[in-house]
Amino acid sequence: MLSHRPGPVRLAAAVGIPLGGPDYNLALPYLVAALSTVGTLYLVATPIGNLEDITRRAVRILGQVKLIAAEDTRQTRKLLDHYDIHTPAVSYHEHNKLVRLDEIMDSLSQGDVALVSDAGTPALNDPGYELVRAALAAGFPVSSIPGPCAPISALVASGLPTDAFLYLGYLPRKAGERRRALAEVSNLSFTLVFLETPHRLLEALRDLLNMLGERPIAVGRELTKLHEEIFRGTLSQALAHFTDQAPRGEFTLIIGGKPPEIEHWTEEHLSAAIQDSLARGISPALTASQLAAQSGWPRREIYNRLVKILNKG
Repeated sequence: MLSHRPGPVRLAAAVGIPLGGPDYNLALPYLVAALSTVGTLYLVATPIGNLEDITRRAVRILGQVKLIAAEDTRQTRKLLDHYDIHTPAVSYHEHNKLVRLDEIMDSLSQGDVALVSDAGTPALNDPGYELVRAALAAGFPVSSIPGPCAPISALVASGLPTDAFLYLGYLPRKAGERRRALAEVSNLSFTLVFLETPHRLLEALRDLLNMLGERPIAVGRELTKLHEEIFRGTLSQALAHFTDQAPRGEFTLIIGGKPPEIEHWTEEHLSAAIQDSLARGISPALTASQLAAQSGWPRREIYNRLVKILNKG
């Protein structure tokens, strides 16, 4: 296997280190060391709120690896202490992920390393992509230890279609960028999955309603915790709900995709369908609901036409 691993030049290019510069010279010993290793990088999913939500395999791996790279060592230490794990941990977060890269690659050259985030599956909207890419480029095995994942947990409990969905992470902070991003997905039929912070939730819901129109939504917060909440309703109802109740915690938004366009029936087509439904003895209320879903005509309009026909009879 070692003979198939890339050399330090290729590895440096893979992780974005300019060749011949001071960064390359500094990183060269680590790049060379990385090419003669058998260490595995484990991506270990950790609980998103309930400490019981971790697999036995994950606990075992965290106890066996040489080093744990953690988004926040203080947060991870609570989990490690709970399971009596004493593996050394170093911080690996958005602001030091490139600086830490050489140190973690050096550890991989000596043994296994686990990557964890504060909660959930690492490298999914958390630091990890660059490390995974560098490890693969160096020929290190990379293995995912599956477990908790907030977007998937919210999706499967949302009551919205799960057969096709699009995960887009956090919505852009700036209003203009957020609206442009929503415009790009406004015509997709997939269920949409977003993350959002409490202080931007109301702005996001307003933009979602304005850009996507009224749609079903499930808003998950504090998932797996004591005060777990999943609000289910429409976008306008969600906006009203969280306007009355100040948002707290991190949110996962599950939004229905664009509904299929219904061909609007002609008045003659609708009248014929109403007469057919009446002839079969179907109640006016059920007829109105069924034909509204099929015809593109408002339910109230269909019901009023039914009432007029019945009154004349």
